[in-house]
Amino acid sequence: MGLVRLRIKEFANEKGWTLKDVSDRSGLVYSTVRAYARSPGMGSVDFTAIQKLARVFDVMIEDLVEVVEE
Repeated sequence: MGLVRLRIKEFANEKGWTLKDVSDRSGLVYSTVRAYARSPGMGSVDFTAIQKLARVFDVMIEDLVEVVEE
């Protein structure tokens, strides 16, 4: 099973946003955003959350998700 990492910190830094800003703008709970941002690799991620994050950063899902282990 592969692991993925979400590039939340990188995109937030580019925009000058905090994780709290990302949470507020995306409508996701702060603890979820923080957990996704800090995780070095996850086996599963809520697809709706990925869509919301990609939309708030104005990037494609493929740009947000990084495969760290296959």
